[in-house]
Amino acid sequence: MSFIECVDLTHIYNAGMENEMLAVENVNIKIEEGEFVAILGTNGSGKSTLAKHFNGLLLPSSGKCLVDGMDTKDEEHTYDIRRQIGMVFQNPDNQIIAAIVEDDVGFGPENIGLDPHEIRRNVTAALRAVDMEEYRHFSPHHLSGGQKQRVAIAGALAMNTKCLVLDEPTAMLDPRGRHEVMETVSRLNKERGITTVYITHFMEEAAMADRIFVMDQKHLVASGTPREIFRDIGAMKKRGLAVPMAAEMAYRLQQKGIRITESIINTEDLVRAICQ
Repeated sequence: MSFIECVDLTHIYNAGMENEMLAVENVNIKIEEGEFVAILGTNGSGKSTLAKHFNGLLLPSSGKCLVDGMDTKDEEHTYDIRRQIGMVFQNPDNQIIAAIVEDDVGFGPENIGLDPHEIRRNVTAALRAVDMEEYRHFSPHHLSGGQKQRVAIAGALAMNTKCLVLDEPTAMLDPRGRHEVMETVSRLNKERGITTVYITHFMEEAAMADRIFVMDQKHLVASGTPREIFRDIGAMKKRGLAVPMAAEMAYRLQQKGIRITESIINTEDLVRAICQ
């Protein structure tokens, strides 16, 4: 059984009203426990709507979404699902509610009624996991964007989260902040086995995933490893999507008649192929 599974999932906003809008249609997807998957797509493709089903923020108009075997439509499981699936959004300032970092990280555990001693243990462990323990007594508003996102991730971890769903978490960050967040997310996935669902417009970030899902016009249109997805540069461009810079350069060299290895997704691949 997959950790997250969508079966013919369709979502319609404002169903039955004049302004109803089909956002996702007949999506079938499986995500295994411990996987790192990226979801790509242009604006309006349905990727964020899909991700919000994973912890029950949205419920399917038809079809179903299962998390660890639990149906998100079953209200009896809402609490358990949201404890397992932590959400991190684009703007870190919209997620911070407390004046002190440790209070912000402890807000979620406190609201689900954890024992104060357990809350303190969870907060310390979560801050340590994202390398922010030394900032526990700081005001979040004095932190950089990357640090704020790491605090948001810690807030999810303090709930004993098994899965992180990150919706363009680096879109508003500078390169240093993006690196901080990506390094943290990758490490949590590899070292702690946290299932990771990562929505991004940055193809170099997507290239770090185990698998990529591509959304286009409300449908899931492709899935595969980063090398499989970025190999078909023509298809990506038709969907309005970029590819990692190294893959783009390799593609242009091939167009010039230069023989070069296919399936290049990072700088190391490109350097190695050129040297050969």
